[in-house]
Amino acid sequence: MANGSHFSKFEPYRVKTVEKIKTTTRQEREKILREAHNNMFYIKADDVMIDLLTDSGTSAMSTEQWSALMRGEESYAGSPSYYRLEKTVKYITGYDEVMPTHQGRAAENILFCNVVKQGDIAISNGFFDTTGAHVQNNGGIVMNIPSFTKETIFTDAKFKGNIDISKLAELLVTNSCRVCFVIMTVTNNIGGGQPVSMANIRDTSAICKRYNVPLYFDACRYAENSYFIQKYEDEYRDKTIVEIAREMFSYGAGCTMSAKKDGLANIGGYLALRDSHLARECRQDLILKEGFPTYGGLSGREMETIAVGLMEALDEEYLEYRIGQVAYLGELLIEAGIRIVHPTGGHAVYVDATSVLPHIPSLGYPGVALCGALFLEGGIRAFEIGSLLQGKQPNGSEKAVGLELVRLCIPRRVYNRSHMRYVADVHKYVKDHAENYTGLRISWESTRLRHFTVKLEKISSENRRNKSDDIKQNGY
Repeated sequence: MANGSHFSKFEPYRVKTVEKIKTTTRQEREKILREAHNNMFYIKADDVMIDLLTDSGTSAMSTEQWSALMRGEESYAGSPSYYRLEKTVKYITGYDEVMPTHQGRAAENILFCNVVKQGDIAISNGFFDTTGAHVQNNGGIVMNIPSFTKETIFTDAKFKGNIDISKLAELLVTNSCRVCFVIMTVTNNIGGGQPVSMANIRDTSAICKRYNVPLYFDACRYAENSYFIQKYEDEYRDKTIVEIAREMFSYGAGCTMSAKKDGLANIGGYLALRDSHLARECRQDLILKEGFPTYGGLSGREMETIAVGLMEALDEEYLEYRIGQVAYLGELLIEAGIRIVHPTGGHAVYVDATSVLPHIPSLGYPGVALCGALFLEGGIRAFEIGSLLQGKQPNGSEKAVGLELVRLCIPRRVYNRSHMRYVADVHKYVKDHAENYTGLRISWESTRLRHFTVKLEKISSENRRNKSDDIKQNGY
């Protein structure tokens, strides 16, 4: 009883500084949404009341991180701040070659331009947007082979983030000479933020070694994935989170890391490798694209905050609350009759947009429409993972992807339970008034990563029937 274990959980931190949330009216938000062309990325942060667009770089820093920031040493070469970061990364990952970058996508860019050649195949349990784009930008072909399908992602299986081992083996039997690497995204972002099991990581590593294909990790949420391994895999129940993380990394050749997630920092990342020869090549690109190898794209202050944040993210009490907060929002949404990917993952709740707006077809972008409705009614900003993000084909055609999800990313140590209840209440209102919201069509798009800058317009009521007929005729 003394430690409160028999009572309900509370946030394992006290609030020391507060930031006022600007409230807006529905009429104001209607104008904001229209001027943003129905794209959440065009909305100014000051106009958002609850921002669930991403968990990247949005964490609240701790007193220890703010203290470490003041210790930052800004020498161009050989800063002690770099060596503190290097020591921490080596301790967690076991990789000796550590290169700081301004964020995770820079680490991807530097690694992939050294390992991907024209026509190479890169395989993953789930490439996220920039990761896959960097492969393609270097002439490679992206192949996602997650274990889940659009039918199974809504089941209660515990490790839906896994890679499909049988498909991986088949691909390596027939294409091993073309496969430049396999990358395991932990947790699986496009797959509902679902975790990857240690058994799956171990099996993947064994297959990759058999065919001499390197295995890397997209490790931005490595601590959250390690927590799920401890929670769900019996042989790891008595292991610490850091022990689990170290074993996980032991199966790979290196990792890219966005420290804006499980580094609890507002900017930064790193590339960590085993292979000293590959690291030497990567450092040449690091100097060209980011900065000298002992600062990369970061200041000494930022390297200090990451070094502290990486260790804080491994704290089991923090992780229990962090992942519990995500689960709490998921439970509220289920109670409101909203279909979600369940069990919830580590950083976000993934809502089935078609369960809220069932009348909007896939190529009317129901996920984007739901994001717009949440902002319009409640000032909530969210992110679509569906046919807008993934539907554009290499030949320029458009395809419905079959899963229309909205990702509600929860920033770390930022919001409390009352914010989560508010988010659930707004979802219920939108679901109860679904007929008020229409599908969307693209009025302008870029050729790559279109979801960041696309402009969309609502499909007017008189055009809805024609749009629906077009979709049916195209077999979607």
